[in-house]
Amino acid sequence: MKIKIFCDIADFKTIKFYNNKSLVDGFTTNPSLMRLAGAKNYKDYSLKILKICKKKPISFEVFADNFNDMLDQAYEINSWGKNVYVKIPVVNSKGIFTGKVIKELSNKGIKLNITAVYTFDQTKKIYKNLNKKTKSIISIFAGRMGDKGKDPIPIFKKSIYLTKKNKNIEILWASTREAYNYTQAKQLNCDIITMPPKVINQIDNFGKSFKSMTIDTVKSFLSDSKKSKFSL
Repeated sequence: MKIKIFCDIADFKTIKFYNNKSLVDGFTTNPSLMRLAGAKNYKDYSLKILKICKKKPISFEVFADNFNDMLDQAYEINSWGKNVYVKIPVVNSKGIFTGKVIKELSNKGIKLNITAVYTFDQTKKIYKNLNKKTKSIISIFAGRMGDKGKDPIPIFKKSIYLTKKNKNIEILWASTREAYNYTQAKQLNCDIITMPPKVINQIDNFGKSFKSMTIDTVKSFLSDSKKSKFSL
């Protein structure tokens, strides 16, 4: 089974570069990445990206915290392009489940990317509120779980089992930390993995033998020692 690779970035030049690469199937952004990319006007910057990314799916996230404003922003973001997925956090900053927002938008046929998911219980609640005829993504934050000593694999297994009969609902491995996460996500039959450019570049070296890896490592150490003119 092929797993789709989404590039997790909001930098315009990087999206322009990877938009022409067959390895990358789409893009994910969030308010933090937009700020890092130097976006001053959220809409103008997003529309600038959409001028080059016209076909591959791309997620733009709402940044409102109350449900009515979330809905207003979601409808606006959805109007920007047919390839746009509207990112909705599973809860707001007060921890209140956004099911009302998810249900309304999904029933209107708006493609959603439900983000910041950390538990199977959250997946179940999301799935219950999604219109199964509308394309949707559930983004489970594997890397951030691992950072806190939590094992994300059981949550993925249960979530994938729950949604596997519906082709419109996709499970995404989010907050990728290393290239091996690609192998893990693929073994689990995740539909999508999103990763930063650095990790995407590492995937190009997959299949390299241990022998060549050893030699390359030793060569790099030797090169650095020569550049530093070390002596004993």
